[in-house]
Amino acid sequence: MKISLYAGVASLALTAGMAHSEQLTVFGPWLGPDQENVEKVLAGFAEASGHDVSYVGSDSFEQQIVVDVEAGSAPNIAIFPQPGLASDLASRGQLIPLKDGTADWIRENYAAGQSWVDLGTYGDAAGADNLYGFFYKVDVKSLVWYSPENFEDAGYDVPTSMEDLKALSAQIVADGETPWCIGLGSGGATGWPATDWVEDMMLRTQAPDVYDQWVANEISFDDPRVVAAIEEFGAFARNDDWVAGGAGAVASTDFRDSPKGLFSSPPQCYMHRQASFIPAFFPEGTSVGEDADFFYFPAYAEKDLGSPVLGAGTLWAITNENEAAHDLIAYLQTPEAHETWMALGGFLTPHKGVDSSVFSDPTLGKMNDILLGATTFRFDASDLMPGGVGAGSFWTGMVDYAGGKDAAEVAGEIQSSWDGLK
Repeated sequence: MKISLYAGVASLALTAGMAHSEQLTVFGPWLGPDQENVEKVLAGFAEASGHDVSYVGSDSFEQQIVVDVEAGSAPNIAIFPQPGLASDLASRGQLIPLKDGTADWIRENYAAGQSWVDLGTYGDAAGADNLYGFFYKVDVKSLVWYSPENFEDAGYDVPTSMEDLKALSAQIVADGETPWCIGLGSGGATGWPATDWVEDMMLRTQAPDVYDQWVANEISFDDPRVVAAIEEFGAFARNDDWVAGGAGAVASTDFRDSPKGLFSSPPQCYMHRQASFIPAFFPEGTSVGEDADFFYFPAYAEKDLGSPVLGAGTLWAITNENEAAHDLIAYLQTPEAHETWMALGGFLTPHKGVDSSVFSDPTLGKMNDILLGATTFRFDASDLMPGGVGAGSFWTGMVDYAGGKDAAEVAGEIQSSWDGLK
């Protein structure tokens, strides 16, 4: 049996006697339960293709894959948690372009398909662009968490536009309550939750190409459009009436503690913007879907920018070419490859052809509907920026801004730090 591409659609071609079994090594960042889950997906591929597949996971993947590639001992497939490192290796001629037709398949079969093509396309050693990365297993960040009981008791409806969200926030204040819980504390990483806010606001106030230019520093960090997005965050976080504890508490409140105000009696807040992982920090016994729920962090109706979604995900790339590696990329285009992990939990996909009833958890199915409704998907900007910015001055700058510093001044300091890395 072999896997082949016909008219851009991945299909299994049963060709008895024609299969050529190969060894296939896959290296990625997953250990523990996620390793068990990806191994089940790969077992399905091995059964379908006849290839002998092995997976190795590491919590130091980013460092080890560079060592392995430089030493000439790269795995056939590497699973990158962030596009930046894959782009670096592609620019050094150390990744293999995916087969012709793959980009067309992604455009046709992934929600916001062009976004996924763009995220996996990098320049090679000569500067020519090729598709190197296939995204599989995605996370969503554009979520607002709330207590359905609190909303029902107060008579509030879930907002469907940014205008409605701001109006609801103002109404909650008028009712003598506090709309938001926001916390930026995270030890040595304090400030990162604010970067997600700013990234979401960039996608809701500017076209996707402006976001891309910002990430690449083709426009400066203190460009008026970026400063305006920072101030959009400030409209929530620097408003004493809108945030639990007042604006002065935002930077000092640990992000893991900040959503707990949703569940106090009486509630300290009514909404909390955070990614899909945050229920892990809800009070013990909290049931998502009953005690807590979420809605899409909405876009401005008046700006006509569609339904952008901010998130992250892993991309699979070929670092040591053989036919089995291309076969695996083709297998990842089948609904089966996605539905296997969907049934196990902890998995979201932009694949429009999957059976959503397979999700082990209806909460994941609802999150996936947000992903499938995206007109634009963009990767977490701070993860794509140089470490000294995305995991450095951007974080600290947002703490300074939350503390009252001028947005343009903060943005200028972040840009200066970026210039210092060039």
